[in-house]
Amino acid sequence: MGVEVRESPISAAEFDAMKRFVSGYLEASIENEGEGGRMRWYPWHSAGYRFNHILNVVELAVDIAESEGANVDVVRVAALFHDVSKLEAEQDLHAEAGARVAREYLDSHGEFPASFIEEVCTSVSEHSYQGPLDELPLETRCLIEADLLDKIGANGAVLLLLRMGYESRTHMDAAEMIGRVLERGRDAADRIESDRAESLIHQRLKRVKWLREWLDDEVAGVDVDASED
Repeated sequence: MGVEVRESPISAAEFDAMKRFVSGYLEASIENEGEGGRMRWYPWHSAGYRFNHILNVVELAVDIAESEGANVDVVRVAALFHDVSKLEAEQDLHAEAGARVAREYLDSHGEFPASFIEEVCTSVSEHSYQGPLDELPLETRCLIEADLLDKIGANGAVLLLLRMGYESRTHMDAAEMIGRVLERGRDAADRIESDRAESLIHQRLKRVKWLREWLDDEVAGVDVDASED
């Protein structure tokens, strides 16, 4: 018996249209806020950063899904919509809100299988789940692992350094801030289940540790507690 070849329900043109929709939705979310809206002054509360994060998560999630044998189309569409409501909904409600946006879009654009739409929306609604990842569908796990990975890579490090300026900190605090990324990464590593995500997270942790050590060595007066390692 041969292996069944499953045709992708998402064409390249359809995925590009989804990306344009998500980008536009994020821009509209910012425009619809009142003056000085929720966390407006933080660098990650911007449509540009949020869309960049989403694209990073799409790339990472597809990488993990391909390695783990997950449904890549479900994973990449869920990754694209996972933070679509991040700028308009409260943090603890944005996953469910994003699933509603994804369902409305998929129901009204094209003729996607109902089972496909359901899997995508389930992954979006559960991507903020804080429990053990082995309790979740494989596609949802791939999305969560990708989301965790982007927060401890270059994006996570640069955003915490930017945050120093918003909090009136100086470069003397840089090693401490990068240490927070390292701590976040170690917490994430404890949750990772897939082999591919585990490989990626260890690569990123090594880079973050190197950056913190570099800051410790070259910025006078910085003293990072060696016990943290």
